[in-house]
This record gives sequence, C-alpha cells and structure tokens, in this order.
Amino acid sequence: MPVSGFKRLLMPLFLALAITGCQALPPAGDRTALMGTGDLGLIIERASGSVLVINTTRHSVLSRVTGLGDLSHASVVYSRDGRYGYVFGRDGGLTKVDLLTGTIAERVIQSGNSIGGAISQDGRYIAVSNYEPGGVRVFDSETLAPVADIPAAYVKPNGEPALSKTVGLVDAPGNRFVFSLFDADEIWTLDMTAPRPAIKKFGAGDAPYDGLITPDGRYYIAGLFGEDGLSMLDLWHPGRGITEILPGYGKGEVKLPVYKMPHLEGWAMADGRAFVPAVGHHQVLVADADDWSLSGRIPVQGQPVFVMASPDNRQIWVSFAHPKNDVVQVIDSQTLEVIRTLEPGDAVLHMEFTPRGEEVWVSARDSNRVTVYSTRTLEPVATLDAEKPSGIFFTSRAHTLGL
Repeated sequence: MPVSGFKRLLMPLFLALAITGCQALPPAGDRTALMGTGDLGLIIERASGSVLVINTTRHSVLSRVTGLGDLSHASVVYSRDGRYGYVFGRDGGLTKVDLLTGTIAERVIQSGNSIGGAISQDGRYIAVSNYEPGGVRVFDSETLAPVADIPAAYVKPNGEPALSKTVGLVDAPGNRFVFSLFDADEIWTLDMTAPRPAIKKFGAGDAPYDGLITPDGRYYIAGLFGEDGLSMLDLWHPGRGITEILPGYGKGEVKLPVYKMPHLEGWAMADGRAFVPAVGHHQVLVADADDWSLSGRIPVQGQPVFVMASPDNRQIWVSFAHPKNDVVQVIDSQTLEVIRTLEPGDAVLHMEFTPRGEEVWVSARDSNRVTVYSTRTLEPVATLDAEKPSGIFFTSRAHTLGL
C-alpha cells in the first residue's frame, strides 16, 4: 500500500487519540492532577520556616513549601478562590503561597516584628498587624505592593509620642479592618473604601491583647490583659463608643500566672451564647450573646488558650497553656459539661475543624504530629507527620469573616 494511502487509513485513529488525549485526566494520586481548593489547607511547621499543603479529604500531605522565615507565631488568610494562602510570619515576612503548585508566589519583609493579619471583604487588600514598628500596613493581594501605612501613634501620659503594638486585627464588612492598640488602650477602624484610608479611634480598656469579630460582623470584642473584662465595639452603631462587657469576672479571685495568652479569634459562639477563655483562671466563661452578661463558668483542667465551637455548635473544644498543654477537653454546649479529655500529644498548639465539622485536626508540636479526630466518636481517625506543627488553617476560612 502506498504511504499516502496508509496515512489516510491511520488519520481517523490519530484524530481519535487526539480527542481522547484532550479529555483524559491524569491518574489518581498524580500531584499534577486537576483539583479544586475546597478541601485543602496549610499546616505551619514553626521550627523550620515551612508549611505543609494538605488535603483534608484524603488526610494527606501534598507538598512542603520552605523559605518562609520565622513562623513562631504564624497565621494564614486565603484569597477568595482559596488558591493562595497569605502567611504572616513573626519576623515581618508576608508570604503568598500557591497551594496548587506548592510554591511561593510572592514574598516581602514588611516590618521587624508582626503578629498576624487579615484580608479585606472584597479580597483586594492584605493588612498586617505589627509590633515593630507599631501599626498596620496594607498591601495589594495580587502583587503584595504596598497600599497604605497606618502608624499606631499615640501620646504617653508623660507627653512623649510613641508607637503602640497592634493586635487583634480582623476584617469587617464594608471593606474595613479593625484592630487594637495594646499600649494605647484603643480600638481603631480602618475603612478602605474611600479614596484615602479613613481611620476612626475609640478608647478601650486596659491593655487590649487580642480581638475577634462576631460571625455576623457586628461586634468587635477585645480581651483585656490589664483588667477583668472585655471591650466591645458595635460596628453597626460605632457612634455609641465602647461598651465594657463581663466586668470583674475574676473579682475576689486569685489569678494564676499566665503562661500563654488566650487566642480570641478562637472564641466560640454557640446556641446563643459566647464561650470565652478566662485570663489567669482555669475556666471557660459563658456569656449570653443577647446582652453579654455572664451566665456561667465551666471548670477546665488548665488555662484555656483556644475555645472553639464545632460548625454544628454542639461541641466546644478547648486547648490549654503550659504546663498542662498535652490535652484537649471537649464540652457539650447544651449541658456545659466536659464530656471527654483527649491526649493528642505534647504541646498542643492549634485545632481546626473541617468545613462541615465531621473532623477536627489537632497539632502537637513536641510530638511532631497532627492528629485527626472524628467529632462524632471523639476517636482519632488519622495522624500526619509534621515538623514542630503549630497553626492549622483550611481554605474554608476564605469565606468566613474575621479569620
């Protein structure tokens, strides 16, 4: 058969193979396989300056990304599509990590000492909270180019000008950021909708050390290190100023040494109540979310650090400060009783619920592992090896205010 005739006979086969090749998917387990980001996340490896890209459905590690600097107090927020994680390092590093390629997309050193950050409601801006120099800096989420620099300037009682450490930075509806000034006893809002960023300042209680925003975006609440109580700002009616809530919750009691400050972004809101870690006490406080009055105290085995509600609000999971930081306690949100004490490993640092709450991932730094628990049976279902793991952050945070 002439060569030209042979080619004509093979042409349909070539076309079929070409079409099949366009439609074929890579084999299962191939790291180049197409995938969404809804069940991905990052685990901070604090000692090595690296992060693990993980898949929550498969309980697997997809890749390790290195070169992120000092991650001793790192946190993460996500782009709206969940592809990029913005990692805030303690050394002032801001790193944009591509979860799908397992690489660093952008990185800048924006300060000398930072303490977390937030992404704006529309996803355009990344704000970073700084100790040195005190203030908040805002960056373009695409390029990490600087957009705004907000020094946390205040005047000391002796008349000397100074810069305050900024803490408790969260995003709020209306493309706003809210944060607290630890040294100045103030809460500021930063509005990014105007041609120039607009700041409003409010006097707060003594030494606000962290903050949270309620799930509906209405209330910003700052914990106070210098006094028993909390400062609350109603973002729907900011003209009303600051309201003190849970005043004197430790009145008449002897405080214990505080080995690790509670993390307020982990406060739990469940069944019309707020579950709050008590500073310097072995208690979880229960407040009525309608009027923020103290309605109960739950004794726990140590000083709580994270107090987190499962997505269905049926359980409250509590981690603890040194020296009793090798356990997690689970509280029933209806009976307010501790129903289980778990032992995930040495130096438990963080917990994260899967988006629908069927599991919770718990990091144990000194055991070099992450344990995955079923929230139904409260039994472990998987473990992952990690180098000194701390924070665990899933991409479901991309669609949640204040995280």
